[in-house]
Amino acid sequence: MYPGTYAAQTPEKIAAVLADTGETLSYGELEQRSVQLAHVLHDAGLRPGDVVALLTENNLRAFEVYWAALRSGLYITAVNHHLAPDEVAYIVNDSGAAALIVSAGKAELAAAILEVIPGASLRLAYGGPVAGYGCYEEAISGAKTEPFADQPHGMPMLYSSGTTGRPKGVRLPLPGVQVFEAGDPLVRLVGQFFGVGPDTVYLSPAPIYHAAPLRWCGAVHAYGGTVVMMKKFDAERALRTIQQHRITHAQFVPTMFVRMLRLPDECRTGYDTSSLRLAVHAAAPCPVEVKRKMIDWWGPILVEYYAGTEGVGMTVIDSVTWLTKPGTVGRPVLGVLHVCADDGTELPPGEIGAVYFERDRVAFEYHNDPAKTKAAQHPDHQNWSSLGDIGFLDGDGFLFLTDRKSFMIISGGVNIYPQEIENVLALHPAIHDVAVIGVPDPEMGESVKAFVQPAAGLDPGPELEQEIIAFVKSKIAGFKAPRSVQFVDSLPRTETGKLVKAELKKKYVTAD
Repeated sequence: MYPGTYAAQTPEKIAAVLADTGETLSYGELEQRSVQLAHVLHDAGLRPGDVVALLTENNLRAFEVYWAALRSGLYITAVNHHLAPDEVAYIVNDSGAAALIVSAGKAELAAAILEVIPGASLRLAYGGPVAGYGCYEEAISGAKTEPFADQPHGMPMLYSSGTTGRPKGVRLPLPGVQVFEAGDPLVRLVGQFFGVGPDTVYLSPAPIYHAAPLRWCGAVHAYGGTVVMMKKFDAERALRTIQQHRITHAQFVPTMFVRMLRLPDECRTGYDTSSLRLAVHAAAPCPVEVKRKMIDWWGPILVEYYAGTEGVGMTVIDSVTWLTKPGTVGRPVLGVLHVCADDGTELPPGEIGAVYFERDRVAFEYHNDPAKTKAAQHPDHQNWSSLGDIGFLDGDGFLFLTDRKSFMIISGGVNIYPQEIENVLALHPAIHDVAVIGVPDPEMGESVKAFVQPAAGLDPGPELEQEIIAFVKSKIAGFKAPRSVQFVDSLPRTETGKLVKAELKKKYVTAD
């Protein structure tokens, strides 16, 4: 399953469309251009196991680069274009990329790293000239259009978002099959559990450099569906796009749900979303009340999964089952779950600990970082790997996530999970955005502090601070409530909605 199959059958079928402009890419064009780029990469000396890096905004050319790499046995490393030049250069160099393909939309950033990425000997730019880079269009226009007889299946090699430090490269083993053969477990799961097929029209509103958007769009192409890509998420524009393109499947993060729910009622109900068969969400835990409101609005079409760039496992939960167990992220469809204490002892149902997925092999490695790879493994079982989350299993084997282990607050010897407090405040009408962290406390070790971006038009002050603290106390145990609230203009989040708590602590806590 790959674009070549559908290019031979229905070459004019649209593989991808850019919602903001209407630009399209047919399966015939995707097949030919990815074949031509594969020849360019081969002629430049890249061979199976090598890496091609991609620096781009949401652009249809990204799919050509993706499939050129996958049909050449290469790793593709999509780089976050919001990073600083030294951070981008770190990823390009750490990945060992032999080629770097950039968008002219990121010309300034591409030029800034030119002198510090010596290993990327092939450098191409599309969408316009970029100093120091060859012309992508010229390079592929002169290349052969016949695919190689041998097309080994490549894989993404993506970097974590780096919310707690330097991004970590996840290098999965190459599947050892041809590109048209089953080799990517995500593709199988997307078809089996999410119903993706040739009639799928999939909305991708998130940045293509992240793991889920890139790999899910690739999986939709593997089944012959159509990807509708937004340049950037906007709540009302997303609803308009669902209506205009008759979207059948879409993927969101909880922050996007919150933004859509906060639209005026007349705006939310003014768009026809009846074409939606499945609204997938992941990347961050979804507050229970947010998810309830989305199910009330769209019906029981929400499906949640818990997984990571590392590919160690996956859980899935549909709306109907979730309503019987609010807050769960489901049961595993890939891997076996274990919840363990700090010493590695497996815990019984209901007890909170580190969440591990067991696979039949060591599933991944953090590139160039064996220490981080080992830290993600269970102390006694190399094939049990953790994504860094803590949670518990109920008696039926459903997983409930409590928080990231690195975010846990220990106050007076008691564990407090910021996510629980953030969930309580997620839909508070006076709050636009909220983050909760632990700050040093001479008596308690750490105390709970909330950082709040107030809703538009509100004047923050002591009265609102006390209202927020009292609201939390009315919903959960009083010892979990923030001791203080600091009002801020904005909070550091990635484009997929993840809080960058390391940046928050660096900005505010060290300044106290």
